[in-house]
Amino acid sequence: MSVNPIFERLALLTGSEGLEKLSRTKALVFGAGGVGSWTAEALVRSGVGKLGIIDHDIVCASNINRQAEATSLTLGLPKVSALKKRLLEINGECEIASYNELFCRDNADSFGIDSADYVIDAIDTINNKLDLIEKVYSAGVTLYSSMGMALKMDPSQIKIASIWDTQNCPLARVVRQGLHKRGFTGDFTAVYSSEPPCSMAPEQLVSQEGNEESSVYSGQKRVNGSIVTVTAAAGFMLASLVLRDVINNY
Repeated sequence: MSVNPIFERLALLTGSEGLEKLSRTKALVFGAGGVGSWTAEALVRSGVGKLGIIDHDIVCASNINRQAEATSLTLGLPKVSALKKRLLEINGECEIASYNELFCRDNADSFGIDSADYVIDAIDTINNKLDLIEKVYSAGVTLYSSMGMALKMDPSQIKIASIWDTQNCPLARVVRQGLHKRGFTGDFTAVYSSEPPCSMAPEQLVSQEGNEESSVYSGQKRVNGSIVTVTAAAGFMLASLVLRDVINNY
């Protein structure tokens, strides 16, 4: 197998067989925000050959501090369109499908989940998140799910655990409660932060956005502060779970 020059350093870690396995891997990333956008970029930079990105939002100025696709030149564009363009500039050989849609129970069969090797859940709207978890689990596809990364400052406190073992994360607590109510007894890996949520400034309490930083799971429309050093670290950790699983199983 000839190695694409952009993956020469990667191949020194994975070997040619591992690189070939990555090129055949299909991953879906639900949510192209502060976590999901960096997960997608890390996967593309690491040789994953097939990628789907799903998000219904557009780029706004407040996304620029933490989202890979958000720049002054992409304001107003669909996030998945801006992100796809960026990713293809990194690796034009990657097969990228973008879906400018919000995942929900009604369109759950529209994204090719059944044919994916991995699904990354980086959405925070609780009902949609629970629907995605149930759909992926029933399809028998490996799921890695991001919990809440807003109101956190210390990336060293990001951890990997079973969803049932997560601690000190308000979103993870609501996810566990929601799964219990639905009678879900399965298991999947979550990436979460054990850092106690930072206190919020009063001016942050009113939201005009419905994105991943809004406290949708508490029933309040407010914007939670977030920082790229935490959201990107979580995104890289999610991507690392995929990459290590692929390489360790080739």
